[in-house]
Amino acid sequence: MKANIVEKIGNIGSFLAALACPACFGSLAAVGAALGLGIFQRFEGAIAQLFQVLVVTALAGNVIVYFTHRNKIALVIGVASPLLILSSFYLWFEPAVLYAGLFGLLLAALANTLAKSRCKSCRISPITVERKSIIKCPHCGFEKEEVMPTEACQYYYVCTNCHKKLKPKQGDCCVFCSYGSVKCPSKQTSER
Repeated sequence: MKANIVEKIGNIGSFLAALACPACFGSLAAVGAALGLGIFQRFEGAIAQLFQVLVVTALAGNVIVYFTHRNKIALVIGVASPLLILSSFYLWFEPAVLYAGLFGLLLAALANTLAKSRCKSCRISPITVERKSIIKCPHCGFEKEEVMPTEACQYYYVCTNCHKKLKPKQGDCCVFCSYGSVKCPSKQTSER
């Protein structure tokens, strides 16, 4: 999850910085000006530095995300694209290479998003907790349905038939885990 956030910050931030940096990205400058990012023109040097930091962040995020989803295509694109951008900054300035790197970051972000949507472990499913449990008294065998507390475990329970005080068995957190038909809410959520 955190890896996806790093990758998204790097990719989205790189595009926003590119839109606000007209000297480096002439074609994107018109789009940036239309979006109102032209006001950042006087900060162009700082934005160019920020852009490079965000490109490195995207590179790191793409590598980290690879270890989660094992998507080799996204890894290759997600590593090659920032390297193209950085080589354009430090080795030779070629606008086509710069734009190809930005396009590659977009493709890597899309590939990672697609991999995440296909990943079963990344899908967040709502956890439903059973709130009712039938407690069976070990002394008299009497059974009664009770509503379990969700905020804390219930350590004691008094049987309504024989009036004996029940305590959890050793290793159990509450009376519902020891004598109930359903484990307590905290056990239910921790087992998933």
